[in-house]
Amino acid sequence: MAKISPSLLGADFARLGDEVIDTEKSGADMIHLDIMDGHFVPNISYGPAVVKTVDRLTGLFLDVHLMLSEPEKYFEAFAKAGADAITFHIEARPDPRPLVDQVRSMGIQVGLSVNPDHTAEAVLPHLELFDYLLVMSVFPGFGGQSFMPSAFDTIRAAREYISSHGLTTEIIVDGGVDSGNAAEVVAAGADILVMGTAFYRAPDRAALVQLVHGL
Repeated sequence: MAKISPSLLGADFARLGDEVIDTEKSGADMIHLDIMDGHFVPNISYGPAVVKTVDRLTGLFLDVHLMLSEPEKYFEAFAKAGADAITFHIEARPDPRPLVDQVRSMGIQVGLSVNPDHTAEAVLPHLELFDYLLVMSVFPGFGGQSFMPSAFDTIRAAREYISSHGLTTEIIVDGGVDSGNAAEVVAAGADILVMGTAFYRAPDRAALVQLVHGL
């Protein structure tokens, strides 16, 4: 069974509380929170205060995705705000190993993300240290982009590596994932699908969750 992690970036922020509650009622497995600094990516989103608010509203697992140039400066703030997992980018820290213990010392899980312009080889040697590999299937920064098929190569290579090495690392795919390509993304090896626009604009969110759970 695949899992779904709606990206709050696609929600209606004028109704943020209702959107969070409705996300949980839909049966979603977790909530994906995109944190952008306007430097690592060309956009700015929100900070620990919003994560803290979301944490008060739901018992869902909060997957905090740091698209930041200096992610380690903010680990503690987001952990205290309620993050259950923190993911940072290989592009920001090509040697991610020193940061893993820092995150785990806060009692939360840790993920590593890779952008479309890097191949799986950039992250494979590090996967044994991480709970999650977040494969970006768009260039991060803005919602509503189309899925980049080149991501399938990264997903498949990561799945083969994880299986052959007996790892428990889960593969998350983020960017342009919707009901039309979800089955293909899961077939390639994804465990968790991040959906922003596709989830929050779906006419029946619960039905979309059931579709993903059936894959």
